[in-house]
Amino acid sequence: MKKEQKHETDYIKKYQNEGYNTNYLFQDGCLIDSESKYAYKPDEIFIVAHHRYEGMSDPDDMSILYIIETKDKRKGTHLIGYGPTADLEEAEFFKDIPEENYSTNADISELT
Repeated sequence: MKKEQKHETDYIKKYQNEGYNTNYLFQDGCLIDSESKYAYKPDEIFIVAHHRYEGMSDPDDMSILYIIETKDKRKGTHLIGYGPTADLEEAEFFKDIPEENYSTNADISELT
C-alpha cells in the first residue's frame, strides 16, 4: 500500500519538534538565516532530507522542502518551488551544494 503524502506544513511541524526551527530565505544568491541574517554559501549547507510535493488540484504547483543543517550547527527548513514556476537562481543555489553535503538518505522518496 502506498503511503499517504503529507502536506509541507505537516513535515515542517515534525522537523520543528525535532529542533529544526531556523527559517531560511533565499536572497542575493545566498540562503539567509532569518534571525541572525547570516548569508550562507552552498558549501556551508548540509541537506539532511528533502521532500517533494505536487499540488493536488494543480500538477504545476510543485515544491521541495529542504531540511537543513549549516556549518555552524544551525538547523532549519526551506521551501522552494520547482517546475515551470521555479526561481532558477534559487534552484541553481541548491544544485551548487556539494554532493557530499547531502545525507545518503536525503531523498525521502527513495527510502523503502
